Amino acid sequence: GQAQVLLKQNQVSITRKQSKSASIDCIAEGISDLQSAYIHWYRHIPSKAPERILYFRAGQNVYDDNSYRNKYTSVKKGENVYTFSVNSINPSDAGTYYCAYW
Repeated sequence: GQAQVLLKQNQVSITRKQSKSASIDCIAEGISDLQSAYIHWYRHIPSKAPERILYFRAGQNVYDDNSYRNKYTSVKKGENVYTFSVNSINPSDAGTYYCAYW
């Protein structure tokens, strides 16, 4: 069978002042080929379905909605750490953000 993939997000909660930025790390373990891996970033707001914002692959962000381009970014840092950033934070950005691999 395949090796188990584990994604870890260490930050439980982040609070930032309005107009600032916030970043979340996703540490990927057990992915055999990180160069071609698809790392997806989602946002969940209570009472709504989770929404995918983007996926990151081979140094590129692919957005589900072009309006997200200036708001969200993802970069790969180090061998297996993916960092997701939310820019120019405002109250409507509240929610649960999480990474996924598939």
